[in-house]
Amino acid sequence: MITNSDAGTADEQQLESALAILRARTSVEVCATSDPGELDGVLHRAASRRIVVAGGDGSMHAVVAALHRRRELADAVLGLLPLGTGNDFARGNDIPLDIEEAAKVVLHGRPRRMDLILDEVGEIVVNSVHAGAGAQASRRADRWKDRLHGIGVGGVNLGRLGYPIGALLAAVRPPYVRLRVEVDGEVVIDYDEPVLMVAVGNGATVGGGTELTPDADTRDGLMDVMVARSVGPLQRIGYLGSLLRATHHERDDVLYLRAKQVTIDGEQFYCSADGEIYGPERRRTWRLEPGAYSLVLP
Repeated sequence: MITNSDAGTADEQQLESALAILRARTSVEVCATSDPGELDGVLHRAASRRIVVAGGDGSMHAVVAALHRRRELADAVLGLLPLGTGNDFARGNDIPLDIEEAAKVVLHGRPRRMDLILDEVGEIVVNSVHAGAGAQASRRADRWKDRLHGIGVGGVNLGRLGYPIGALLAAVRPPYVRLRVEVDGEVVIDYDEPVLMVAVGNGATVGGGTELTPDADTRDGLMDVMVARSVGPLQRIGYLGSLLRATHHERDDVLYLRAKQVTIDGEQFYCSADGEIYGPERRRTWRLEPGAYSLVLP
């Protein structure tokens, strides 16, 4: 089991509950890591054992990326205990957010082959990547997530409100970008038409439940591509409202497509991949690798 060395007291208490269930049926070695070097050493010792990730989307991204670099991903079998703030990857794959129920899935679930998104420089995306206003929302959401993470109401962690707050702030002063978007070799948006954001989804939700690519499925062999052209003031308000209702992909100013490869290039843009921000970029290509690894699911 791979955990985050920086986990808080509440996470440690949840982890102990999960460990009690797991250790009643099997032996478990717990390894806390805080950087890629430690993670690599842990994976080297794992051999053929099932690898359980105790964390959120960022932790899952880190472990899958490390296994991909080590060329061990195809043969790995992973389990997930959702201890993150948003837990979008767990949510999208029907892994219970209750930590004890998730532990039971690790024991009794069935390994299923999962799709993975790769880019041209070897970086991976487990759940979702987006550019434009979405990336700005994520950058601002990180600050709000940190502020709200320690606040709970009725057992609900308010850190998951970070993305909606970030999206609202981004909608007020959105970063219009002029990009060329190519989907499976066909140009669907060119430089002459500014866009609000572009999202490429393997999973459906980001930011703790916001359905950015609502029809995405991590096992269907395709990525869902959403391009929002909602750049006018009224369009932005309408887009934000429909985003919160998960109906934005039905708008006339939104393109919603499915693809095996997507390329965007143009003005400088930032990307948010599984919650991690990188950039500025001028060009990125993502392609889908179907059935890249195994994850234990209900």
